[in-house]
Amino acid sequence: MSKPSRRREALLYHAKPKPGKIQVVPTKKYASQRDLSLAYSPGVAEPCLEINKDTENVYKYTNKGNLVAVISNGTAVLGLGNIGPEASKPVMEGKALLFKIFADIDVFDIEIGTENIEAFIETVKNIAPTFGGINLEDIKAPEAFEIERRLKEELDIPVMHDDQHGTAIISAAALLNALELAEKDISKVRIVISGAGAAAVSCTRLYKAFGAKAENIVMCDSKGVIRKDQENLSEEKKEFATARNINSLTEAMKDADVFVGLSIADIVTSKMLKSMAANPIVFAMANPNPEIPYDVAINTREDIIMATGRSDHPNQVNNVLGFPFIFRGALDVRATKINEAMKMAAVKALAELAKEPVPEQVNIAYGETRLNFGRDYIIPKPFDPRLIAAVPPAVAKAAMESGVAQSPITDWDKYVDELNERMGSDNKIIKLLLDRARSNPKRVVFAEADHLDVLKAAQIVFEEGVATPILLGRKDVIKELMAELDFEEDIEIIDPKSDEHSEKLNFYAQKFWEQRKRSGVSLFDAKRLMRERNYFASMMVMEADVDAMVSGYARSYPTVVRPILETIGKYEGVDKIAATNLMLTPRGPLFISDTSINIDPTAKELANIAEMTNYTMKMFGLKPVIAMISYANFGSSKDPHAAKVREAVRILHSTNPELVVDGEIQVDFALNAEMLKSKFPFSKLAGNKVNALIFPNLDSANSNYKMLKEQKDVVSIGPILLGMKKPVHIFQLGASVEEMVNMTAIAVVDAQQKEKREKEKYKK
Repeated sequence: MSKPSRRREALLYHAKPKPGKIQVVPTKKYASQRDLSLAYSPGVAEPCLEINKDTENVYKYTNKGNLVAVISNGTAVLGLGNIGPEASKPVMEGKALLFKIFADIDVFDIEIGTENIEAFIETVKNIAPTFGGINLEDIKAPEAFEIERRLKEELDIPVMHDDQHGTAIISAAALLNALELAEKDISKVRIVISGAGAAAVSCTRLYKAFGAKAENIVMCDSKGVIRKDQENLSEEKKEFATARNINSLTEAMKDADVFVGLSIADIVTSKMLKSMAANPIVFAMANPNPEIPYDVAINTREDIIMATGRSDHPNQVNNVLGFPFIFRGALDVRATKINEAMKMAAVKALAELAKEPVPEQVNIAYGETRLNFGRDYIIPKPFDPRLIAAVPPAVAKAAMESGVAQSPITDWDKYVDELNERMGSDNKIIKLLLDRARSNPKRVVFAEADHLDVLKAAQIVFEEGVATPILLGRKDVIKELMAELDFEEDIEIIDPKSDEHSEKLNFYAQKFWEQRKRSGVSLFDAKRLMRERNYFASMMVMEADVDAMVSGYARSYPTVVRPILETIGKYEGVDKIAATNLMLTPRGPLFISDTSINIDPTAKELANIAEMTNYTMKMFGLKPVIAMISYANFGSSKDPHAAKVREAVRILHSTNPELVVDGEIQVDFALNAEMLKSKFPFSKLAGNKVNALIFPNLDSANSNYKMLKEQKDVVSIGPILLGMKKPVHIFQLGASVEEMVNMTAIAVVDAQQKEKREKEKYKK
């Protein structure tokens, strides 16, 4: 059972603002009576009649071709066991969410109230006409084998039991690469399988399909080694029973090349690991705790190649690498089934992808760690954006070659473009941002920690390993709020107004006075100002007592910026600071600058804002394509307002010729690639997807970002301060907890980048 605060957080997440994690969203207009008459009666009769003539037209006129059913009876849910159909629904909704965010596949989750095999199969068959594919989930063995076998035989749409095949596909890709690194032949290696459930059986069958020999495989269940001389074995266990005269996992592990764990925690000892052959391959995939702890394993054998099911260790065997993309490829060619050829194609695509150079967008999530094919990187990361363009085409081609595709693809380049376009609406960038922060968490001071929502954000970043929070505010209030949140950790709390911290206050005041004594600030003024949290917090950053600062939840932007500017100031070479907002939109990430600082920047200042935005975008692993916005297009107006933007572009083309930036241009042309290419093919932006807009003044930038922020399915991160000497970032007044968590991650990543830049500067 999770701790009280996490339990409450999980329950609130599922209950608010509306229950559940998925909903049905219309894809057609419905505003007018004409729209409704087309959507329903009488217009809906026309597609009905066309489908009645030819049932294949259902794929043309309905969502069947992009709709998957996630179906369970709740008999083997995660680590919860047989909890029943109703209790399994949150998990099935979660699976639906993963299908959508990773492969843009729509899902209805179906929970069936029976453990009877025949009743289950009959139910699925009766509802199958609704769907383009069936994903079976969390059904206990051995019933799961029979259910999947029968449904695959009796339905003409793809059916896959992910618990069996998902782990098999991902681990097989990892195994192929691990064997390559270990310089071992799959047909000769000795393999030990711990576990005899659905996943273990499917994994072993797939390894055999790639060349593993039955005589080299030993499978163990809870009673020990499965042997041919045992009685009352199930058909699946008979398939993998060994003729060797061994009885225990300990005996099986001796001289083994590969261990695959799909069982329970801590059943493999260091002694067993030492008895394995050179360059052992260990996939300890029990969750949440593996068959042998990762740290124990790598400290026991320097030559080990290890994978687990956990995200906090290298080589995570995660089913999300497989099922969304396998179904995507199967649906896109209207495959009648998911066969062995398609699964093997997915394995090969995943294995090959791990060998390719990793894009910066993925590398950046892991700080200074460079992901390269090797012992700690044998399978791609789940949020690798290349997965959508690598796995579905491989699966689709295999479906076509094996004769199960009903709608073959002819233009593969166009198909890959369509796949990449599907992922424009995801929020993976937040995951990458949080992962990047976790890779090297920093000390972050929260200047307004005696507000409940600010403290919630601090609790989340602490528990998620994003940052180590230092809390500023009234200690008694903070302690009371921490008790309310069950935030029981030993976190540093500082009240600048208390006598307890007077020595530190006096030290900061002296330092601040030395900085500002020629700007009309007396030592008395400095001591008074240090009692204000934003001055105190800024000095904490300046004196390296913390790595970064966040503030602004309860105060207006200007009142927070002023102390920061007076205390910390601008980065070397920066004339004016600025701010950008990262907008996560259905078309993909979009940066908008300057949203908070400069009222009417000059042409030179606009160019600097674009340069700073460029630097920040690269921090997120994005390739900047920047449009300089105006009411005019490329010289169509001689007005000074348009001329200013035109001059900024001239400066940028001169000083940064490699930067993809152009203008002056109107917003609609910047965001509509077809219009842009048609009207202005000479532009640097033509043929590129614009992901940053630099507005000519604060009015336009702030208004546009706030209007966009209020649109459905748009998330705003920012404003992100640009050009500051130290990592300081400001929340929007009354920001949500989620916004503050994201901004804290920004502050951590900013601190990482500035630390890296200082090291590089020092080396020079």
